[in-house]
Amino acid sequence: MTQRRDFLTTAAAAAAGIALPSLARAQAFPSRPIRFICPWPAGGSTDAVIRALAESAGKTLGQTIIVDNKPGAGGMLGANEMMNAKPDGYTLTQLPHGVFRIPHMQKVQYDPLKDFTWIACLTGYTFGLVVPADSPIKSIKDLVAYAKANPEKFTYGSTGTGTSPHLAVEEFAQRAGIKLTHVPFKGNADNMQAILGGHVMGASDATGWGPHVESGKLRLLATYGSKRTKRWPNVPTLDELGYKTVSDSPFGVCGPKGMDRAVVETLHDAFRRTLNDPAVLATFDKYDQSVIYMNTAQYTRFARETFIAEKATIERLGMANKG
Repeated sequence: MTQRRDFLTTAAAAAAGIALPSLARAQAFPSRPIRFICPWPAGGSTDAVIRALAESAGKTLGQTIIVDNKPGAGGMLGANEMMNAKPDGYTLTQLPHGVFRIPHMQKVQYDPLKDFTWIACLTGYTFGLVVPADSPIKSIKDLVAYAKANPEKFTYGSTGTGTSPHLAVEEFAQRAGIKLTHVPFKGNADNMQAILGGHVMGASDATGWGPHVESGKLRLLATYGSKRTKRWPNVPTLDELGYKTVSDSPFGVCGPKGMDRAVVETLHDAFRRTLNDPAVLATFDKYDQSVIYMNTAQYTRFARETFIAEKATIERLGMANKG
């Protein structure tokens, strides 16, 4: 009887063994700090939001999530790092909207549909176009009139070539029949320094410009959402002005391809809980970001659909890679 009982116990363990490795990894994860790449400079709006998310999710996971700023290349350095990262859940990144469109503009290291794990979408930006408060341009109508009279003389900064703040203005300009001059920067902080220092005439960006608008240093001409913002209800959207330009660029947390399902679920659940954290929601409010939640399956489908849609946008703007 003893031998038979031992045999049955061993057989049962062997039968369950298929599920044990994945379960063990999930139970052990995370056993050390996690690195979360922010592909934008420290001090900008995305940096602040990612740090709030990381602190909140880290409490749920019982491990520190270290934010590592890797600015430059239009926010694509996080995507590039995913190509060599181990799919163990210890290296994560924000993947900005540019990851869907830049492959249509130039050669890149990654395939957005094959090389990433889209863990969870959490929020999205409010973008807008600002000018110095003493600028003679007081509205989008003024900007269009100035640009028609002075082609390519109006300079505006953005967070990089191919980013949403860049492409939204290019789409608006095409629909308005005007030509502007784009000046790319590494991120929000650099862009704000440039406009406040008088180096560019305008800036297209997420709401890192908010405090400067409220202090009276900058004037907000328009935002790019589908509806007006709660914070600046008197400022029109480009869409309502007739330029058919809408951009909010949803984003969240992503990892390299090939991640274990149980680890993905653990990370998803931890970051999903951040959307109930008052500290995170307060940071969203500070930068006029709303909750835009998608689970892993929804975020993956969104990535596929957006990649296709961005190809059409890039071709319409005449910015497609001819190679």
